Amino acid sequence: MIDSQTISAAAPFGSLGARSPNILIIAEDDTAATEAAALAGARVVDRLSWERAAVALGDHAVVDVLAIEAEGVDNDRLDAVLPRVDTLARATDARVVVALDPSQIDAVASRLFGPEVQFLCTPTLTDRVAALGLAGAGATRLDDRLREAESERLRRLNEEVARIAQTLARLTNREDLLPDAERPGLVGDRRPAYGAPPPARSAPIDPHDIRKAIRSRRLREQFFAPALLEDPGWDMLLDLFAAELEDRAVSVSSLCIAAAVAPTTALRWIGKMSEAGLFQRRPDPFDRRRAFMALTDQARTGMEHYCQAASQAGLAIA
Repeated sequence: MIDSQTISAAAPFGSLGARSPNILIIAEDDTAATEAAALAGARVVDRLSWERAAVALGDHAVVDVLAIEAEGVDNDRLDAVLPRVDTLARATDARVVVALDPSQIDAVASRLFGPEVQFLCTPTLTDRVAALGLAGAGATRLDDRLREAESERLRRLNEEVARIAQTLARLTNREDLLPDAERPGLVGDRRPAYGAPPPARSAPIDPHDIRKAIRSRRLREQFFAPALLEDPGWDMLLDLFAAELEDRAVSVSSLCIAAAVAPTTALRWIGKMSEAGLFQRRPDPFDRRRAFMALTDQARTGMEHYCQAASQAGLAIA
């Protein structure tokens, strides 16, 4: 998290010789978004109310970032505006930063989703400044003092997602034909000691075993600070796999709960896991204001092979 002193000290984009990003704000009360844009060194090209945005949003062609203040906005207005936001963002390669309530996660995610969207649940001014700065960095240069803390966190996040993706790829036997020297990320002296034989066909995986693993992971939080044990990517993989075995759909908001981290962090992880080809979004056929998350074929096969390999080795799913 970037502190207030860092924000106050951050130089505007223009002072660094880079073009300030153009930001369009959609809000009933644009005070917070306007202040955050100023602190991030951005240029506000217009401010639209939700009512005006429903008819005038397409008039803005040169926009780098769309700052959406959705907190407290009713579903009818979300339905009227968010599809237009999505259309404009895709047409102009604009980034989208959405401030929302946790109760709005499903309604917003059903309309806006993808690598160009940042979700901020009940954000502070600091959260808004960091998000707008990162969103505008694609078109401009962001001052290092503003970028350092957030970019380092995102770097670690990317590395962790890549690690999970590589692990699942190995479990699907996609790398088993490669010589050890060509396998990415493998430590030579660990594989003989900790590796498992290729999973053979076995009895169907019991979803109760997956749920037991999830309960065991949550039990740790009674004895240790949760922040020390956060592993949202794996927690979400376990939850989605168990739900699939139970033939149960998982909404975006439910998956955020399963991640056992703050909603904004969980939504960021969902986006990264989707980019890594592990998660996919599916619309709810009965409710257009809700979307479900599911495993991709790659992730599903990896989870099956992991559980089978653990069972063959006499190990618990962890």
